[in-house]
Amino acid sequence: MPPGSVFGVLGPNGSGKTTLLGIVMDVLKASKGTYSWFGEPPSEKHRQQIGTLLETPNFYHYLSGEKNLQIAAAIKRKGHDDIPRVLEMVKLLDRKDSKFNTYSLGMKQRLAIASCLLGNPSVLVFDEPTNGLDPVGIAQIRQLIRELSKEGKTVILASHLLDEVEKVCDHVAILQKGQLLMAGHVNEVLTNEEFIELGVNDGSGLEHLRSILSGLPGIRQIKEQEGHLLLYPENGALDLTEINRHCFQQGVVLNHLQLRKKSLESKFIELTIK
Repeated sequence: MPPGSVFGVLGPNGSGKTTLLGIVMDVLKASKGTYSWFGEPPSEKHRQQIGTLLETPNFYHYLSGEKNLQIAAAIKRKGHDDIPRVLEMVKLLDRKDSKFNTYSLGMKQRLAIASCLLGNPSVLVFDEPTNGLDPVGIAQIRQLIRELSKEGKTVILASHLLDEVEKVCDHVAILQKGQLLMAGHVNEVLTNEEFIELGVNDGSGLEHLRSILSGLPGIRQIKEQEGHLLLYPENGALDLTEINRHCFQQGVVLNHLQLRKKSLESKFIELTIK
């Protein structure tokens, strides 16, 4: 995972995201395999440089946000002088004296992130940080993650939400049933593949159209979907003008010809549902 990146661990429920994070945070013991932190075998020293949010925030409901952070700082052996800084970072300084049970779900999640930030760790590990939040809460957590990344922190984020990973992560790994399917830069792993959609007036003419198009160079695959043919290029882009001219010369007049992009959602479904 590149230092300073927001690295998304993406996969459907049950794919192994939480198990993976539990292992690298030494909460679970792996049956096999190895991992390292900062290029070295994991140790207590390394874990002190990592802030972790693996579960639903669990604070004392009758205590204020500030008091809860004081308890968290004591457990982590961190000084209380860092509390105003982390409360300001998560936009809760003005509610520091309010009891935890008066916080919204988004505020509770931000207080949990504030607890992770105590001691200024260089790496943050979040498991489904927007789970259960309303749209406003989700937007707030996403913005906070972006701000933490700009400060140079490495953020490891597990999620089953494609939209979340696409909006906040620059690198991603896709898991399915405990297996790593793909990993790399988001723009490389979750590419929007282009294809061409064609149609003719007579639906029964699709097979004839398919036979005409199958002879064209540069076509990797032809699919039929909802009364149209979909052309997928082998590499690069297909020329719509040339395709239209080719069909016309073969006696076929197209009534539909459109360049489209495969959605990221459909790409993700193709990768993970098999």
